[in-house]
Amino acid sequence: MGNKSIPFYGETLFQNLSECRLSIDDVSARIVRFVSEDVRSPYQFVIGTDSQVFGDYTKFVTGVIIRRMGNGVWACYRQSVVKRPIVSLREKLSFETALSQQTGYQFMEPVFPVVEELLLPYLYQGAALEAYIDIDAGTEIHRNPTALFVEEMVGRVKAMGMYEPRTKPESYGASSYANRFTKRPVRLVM
Repeated sequence: MGNKSIPFYGETLFQNLSECRLSIDDVSARIVRFVSEDVRSPYQFVIGTDSQVFGDYTKFVTGVIIRRMGNGVWACYRQSVVKRPIVSLREKLSFETALSQQTGYQFMEPVFPVVEELLLPYLYQGAALEAYIDIDAGTEIHRNPTALFVEEMVGRVKAMGMYEPRTKPESYGASSYANRFTKRPVRLVM
């Protein structure tokens, strides 16, 4: 990603509407705290990336969401920029998927073992954890041109082992949450 053929700028810090400059450790701690508030609930841990082309660059936003089913959510995001317009749908979708996968790997060690330990004693009382990577692509070939690449992206996510891939319309992490933050241009310092 960071080679000379693709000038790339990726933020390592996350933010949301109330906090900024959150590290992986900060985000992990907030996820664990959120889950510990109700250990008898089912949870979905969701990562999804969306992108938007702005003239001479492409902005990517990766969202991280922990959802207590039917009872709240905590979320944050970070942005990345490729310093050229990406017009190929396959390349853009591939890059989105790669950013989601990279983020997914970053949370496997600091979050999953701790959350699983919190929830395990309450499995028969409703506790559960599902982990998803949302792919911003639809499967209907007549409605969505990204459908041509769904099988490839789904295969990449399944190969990770920990995350289940989701596509439109279920992939709200990419198509709704991350999408919301792609609309504003970024100030690039090149």
